Parts: sequence; C-alpha cells; structure tokens
Amino acid sequence: MSTDPYHRLGRGYDRHRRPDPRIHAAVTRALGDTATVVNVGAGPGAYEPPTTVVAVEPSPVMIAQRPPGAAPVVRARAEALPLPDGAVDAALAVFTVHHWTDPAAGLAELVRVSRRQVVLTWDPEAFARSLWLVADYLPEVATAERGLACLETITAELSRHGRHVEVRPVPVPADCRDGFLGAFWRRPRAYLDPTVRAAASGLAGLPPAVTGPALHRLADDLATGRWHRSYGHLLDLDELDVGYRLVLATDEGRSAAP
Repeated sequence: MSTDPYHRLGRGYDRHRRPDPRIHAAVTRALGDTATVVNVGAGPGAYEPPTTVVAVEPSPVMIAQRPPGAAPVVRARAEALPLPDGAVDAALAVFTVHHWTDPAAGLAELVRVSRRQVVLTWDPEAFARSLWLVADYLPEVATAERGLACLETITAELSRHGRHVEVRPVPVPADCRDGFLGAFWRRPRAYLDPTVRAAASGLAGLPPAVTGPALHRLADDLATGRWHRSYGHLLDLDELDVGYRLVLATDEGRSAAP
C-alpha cells in the first residue's frame, strides 16, 4: 500500500483545485518584487508565480498533475530542502504545512533558504465560527484540525526564527475556482458531490460514518428550505472571510511586502 497520502487524497486535484485569480493576486502581492521563488509542497502548481525557479513536492501523484510548462520540480520534502542557504528571494507554501511530517523543521528550512516567506493557511477557530458547513453540519472538521499546523503554529515558528510576521485575511469569492474546503460557502449543493469532497483534505479525511449523516441532513435542509432560512443572506454576498490567511514573514524590522 502506498505511504503517499495523496495516493488517495490527490486524485482529481487538477480538476477541482484550479487557482482562483483573486487569491492568486493576493499571493502575488505578498511575494512583492521577489525575483526568485521556491514553491514548497507545490502540488500541481496552483498559485505558482512565473518567478518560480524550482518546485519541491514529495508526492508522485501530485507531480504527475503538474501542467506542461510548469517550473522544474524536485521530489523532496519541506523538512530537507535541496537548496543552499539563501538560495532564493522567497519561499512559498500554499495549503501544505499541515501535511508536513515536521512542520517546525519545514518552516525552519523556508527561513534558511529564503529572505521572505509567504504561507497560505487558515485560522481553525475562525474557520469553525464562520463556515456554516463546519459550524452546523460537520464540527468534526474543527476537532480534527485542532491538532494541525495552521496559523498559530506557523506564526509562532517563523517568529521564533527572528522573522517579522504579518497576517492578512484572504476573503473567499462567491464563485471561487479553487475547490478547497471553504470555497463553496455560497454553493451548498457542491458539498454533496463526492468528487468535490475528495479534493478537500478536510472532508476527504473524515470517515463515511461521519460525513454520510451530515450530508444527508444538508441535502434534506436544501430540499425543505431550512438551509435557505438560516443562510439565505449569504447569497447576497460577493465574498466572505471564513478564516483563510496569508502569513508574510521577513527579516526582523523589514516591511513584509507592499
């Protein structure tokens, strides 16, 4: 049996995890004027800027989904980046730190090889409060995520290495193209699609005994109008902050990014 977690979770990423242009713009602003970037935990290359000189990814399933023309990829782990000290201007990590075997070691490696670190992650507490799917249907997602390396771990570790850390909210557009877990806050029927759930690790990692009853209740609430009575106000919004965050880190005392 494969030890690669994406042997199961990574199938279909190229179909459902397409970069959203508005989130891409936020990542680009965070990277600023950096001329060389390493994309760590790169997956199929979503949000990878054209200045990427190398991508680092341990999963062959994910590497196989990288499109033609993507940056050169090295099969390696964040905890042991195959780069010399200060090799690049910036290290980018998008929705990946929570999958690392040793997040502290991986974040230390980002600091070692780059002068700026940009990490896209989420605040589990804000996520649990703001996303109705988690708050009212699948609180088990929040329970599982309390042990993951997300916002608090990332900011603490980067600060420990003498970084100046800034956190920016990343609102999710109503028509978000990237199918991460919170992307469908205004499109509730999408969560009933098993291929959508398979591309969101927070859902794909839950057993059917947990997701089955919750999704059956969601389907019933959509059919009877209960969901719309509770959350119909969301249909008037163009974007919503459900807890996703960009972490920008630079040498102590320097501005993070324009």
